Amino acid sequence: MKKLVEEINANIDCFKVNAEAQLVKGNKAAGARARKAALELMKQLKEFRKVSVDEAKK
Repeated sequence: MKKLVEEINANIDCFKVNAEAQLVKGNKAAGARARKAALELMKQLKEFRKVSVDEAKK
């Protein structure tokens, strides 16, 4: 679970950097990277919820 949280945090950082680049600089490629990171974050957060519920049941 610790590794999953670290991956989520890294992906959040990636999203922040790329979203900021798109907003401030108008970088279209950064927008695509931010959207990709957002999709990956959704998957990771769903997995986190699943693992977290399993841990709570122990």
